[in-house]
This record gives sequence, structure tokens and C-alpha cells, in this order.
Amino acid sequence: MDTHRFLFVSADAALITDLAWQVHTEGHDVKYYIEAESDREIGDGFVPKTDDWEADVEWADVIVFDDIWVGSDVGTGKLARELREQGKAVVGGTPNTDHLEEDRGYAMEVLEEHGVNTIEHHIFDDFDAGIDHVKEHPAPYVIKPLGEVQNVKRLLYVGNEDDGSDVVDVLRAYKKAWGHRMKGFQLQRKVEGVEIAICGFFNGEEFIDRVNFNFEHKKLFPGNIGPQTGEMGTSMFWAGQNKLFEETFGKLEGWLADEGYVGSIDINCIVNGTGIYPLEFTPRFGYPTITLQEESIESSTAEFFYDLAHGNDPDVEVHNGYQIAIRVVLPPFPFDDDKTYDENSRNAAVVFETESRDGIHVEDTKKVDGQWRVAGESGMPLVVTGKGETMQSARRRAYDRIDDIVMPNMYYRDDIGERWIDGDGDRLQAWGYLGPGGE
Repeated sequence: MDTHRFLFVSADAALITDLAWQVHTEGHDVKYYIEAESDREIGDGFVPKTDDWEADVEWADVIVFDDIWVGSDVGTGKLARELREQGKAVVGGTPNTDHLEEDRGYAMEVLEEHGVNTIEHHIFDDFDAGIDHVKEHPAPYVIKPLGEVQNVKRLLYVGNEDDGSDVVDVLRAYKKAWGHRMKGFQLQRKVEGVEIAICGFFNGEEFIDRVNFNFEHKKLFPGNIGPQTGEMGTSMFWAGQNKLFEETFGKLEGWLADEGYVGSIDINCIVNGTGIYPLEFTPRFGYPTITLQEESIESSTAEFFYDLAHGNDPDVEVHNGYQIAIRVVLPPFPFDDDKTYDENSRNAAVVFETESRDGIHVEDTKKVDGQWRVAGESGMPLVVTGKGETMQSARRRAYDRIDDIVMPNMYYRDDIGERWIDGDGDRLQAWGYLGPGGE
């Protein structure tokens, strides 16, 4: 095996620790940079670190950016483009692909320009104008904040009332509480159906043959109740370039090639018997999606990303079945409360009742004298995964592994993957979306 040198860059918060650890475990040389001071101990004891990523650019065979953010500003796409112009192999975006996530209106324009179906949507920079729109066109809407607060996931609101009255109430509340920080918002007509994300891996010229389909579980409590979180768990499977892919990314392949995009790109959709309706892009790794994708890649993860970054067609083998990932969290997640975190979670020991670490992945974790400990300030120490021939067997494997973890005050959702079992899979199949390799 050829040994490669990977430089992982978190230009804001530390997100990519587990992928760096996997590549390091496979025998490759790794350096990991974390910009956020509060996160710098994350990954200690798991991966080698660097204090100056730019000084290590020449050392690296592959440079991997984990997000679009440089501090509080969008910008890793610009950095990635500049490095590619210098001849470096980079997993990362471009200024325009960063813009897909930052500006939902721009994302919809790109979709429409390339013949992709979209949901009725309107962008507002004035709360009163949005309220007037709902009153004039009563219907259920989804409120999606724009600007820096779009990462405050609990501000996303999915309306329930047919006349939009709850959306009007929420917009009035947001005007008072967040008007000074929310530069605008998108109102999107609510569409009923199955929510599914289509994730492709792009090598700068084209998508690889295998496509990842995943199902997010964003709310804190089982039954999809409670505050929005970044993500509490993900279920997924891999398939070929079926109808879901062809009607979305299949139409954007040329645009992404012109951009020179490299890496994972995800488009979350609502699908039903009448169509496929994209909701939003994730033009970067998803979390904990990449952790589960990494678990389900049964060939070398490092070789996969090395080939992707160098414009090759990776010879990748993926698990032929179903996979789930469960985020195991601690107080005060998903909120910020220093006192609660200090009393319950900071530096807490992560104890395992077995020697096996199969399916155990690190997020905000460090290793001190061989002992796993909670790191950072977010209360997201672990992701636990499972694979199986059925979604039920994947669930059983993952939850059995959680039973062997001891952390006081830990919590997690116990229903990850149930939506597929309860009917989402049957509906997608009946509507004809899964196609070749769908199972």
C-alpha cells in the first residue's frame, strides 16, 4: 500500500475528527488543524495535529476541508479553489457551491436554470412583508432563516395550520427576538411526502457510480418531537444512479464540473406520487452522515478520497444493505449553557463495557492516557453505527452497541430508522423512485 499524506482543515469548529482518525488508522500520514479555540483539544490522542495548516500545504498529498465556514464567514470554497489553482489535490467546494448553502434563493435559481423541479418559495428581508404574503396566500409554509442564524437549527419552523396562522405567529415572534440577526428568510410551501437526501460524490468532472440515499432525524426526541438539532441520527443505503439521482444531480453534473467541485454533495428532497421537490443543498460533508458513509465504505476510505481529490474514478466497495448512525449526546445539547455543561459533561469519561470499538465513532472526544473523554463544548461525544441486510437488523446492531457505553446523563433517539420500516421504503418503491439497485 502506498502511504499518502492527508491534511484535514477545520477552519471553524472541529467536525471531521472521525474521518481523519479513520485515514490515520489505515496507515496514512495525517495532520489535523482546528481553528476554533474551544475545539482544539478535540481529537487529541486520536490524530496528529498542526497549529498552522497553511505551512503544511506543500507537505500534503490531499487537503480536506470539512465545512464551508471560515470562522463566522463563508469561505473554504475560495481557499479550495486557490489551492487547486496551485496544483494541489483538494476535497472541498468553490465560492459558488458554498453559496448554494448560504443563500437558499440562489440554490433554487441554480436548480431552476438546470430544469430541476422546485417547490414554490419566496425570499423576504422584511418580516412584515412575509406576514402579509401568508395572509394573502394562506397555506402551510416552512420558515427557513437566512444568514448566520441559519445554523441555529431550532429557528427552522414547519407550519401545521392550513391557513398559515401559526407561521404568522412565529414570524412575529422572530421579528422581536431575532430581527437584529436574521438578514432574511425563505418561505417555502409545505409539501407532504417522504423526506430523503440524495448524496453523490464528485471528482471534479463527474459523479461516481454509487449514490448514497439517506434519511435525516433532526429533532431532539423520538417521534420527531422537540427542538431542531443539527442531526440526531441518520439511516441510509447505497444504490445506483436511479430516478431520484437523474432528476436532481443528473441535471447538475455539467454545472458542478464547470465549478470543479470535489467531494460529497447532498440535496434534501420531499418526494411523493407527483414529483421530486428539492429543499436544500449541503455542498460539503454532512454530519453525522459522513461518519456512517465512512463506516459503510468497505474498501479503503483513504484511497477513496485520494482518488476523488485527484480526479480519478474511485474503485469503491460499499455495504450492500442498510446502515444507521445514532448521535449520543450530553447536556445541554442542543443548547448552550456553560454551567450545565461544566457540571454534567466537561471532560467526562467515556466508558465501554466491552473491548470492541466496532461501530464507535468520535465527534467531540479526546483520548488522555488511553481513556476516552468528552472534549469541546457542544456535548456531542459519539456517533454509534450499525449495518445489516435489513434496516431492522442495522438498528439492532447499533442499539446493542449503545448498550455497552456508559456515560452518566447521556441521551439519544431510540427510533432512528423506524420511518423506513413504517412505510417510507414501501412508498418510495411504489412511486417508482428507487429503480435499479434501490434495495
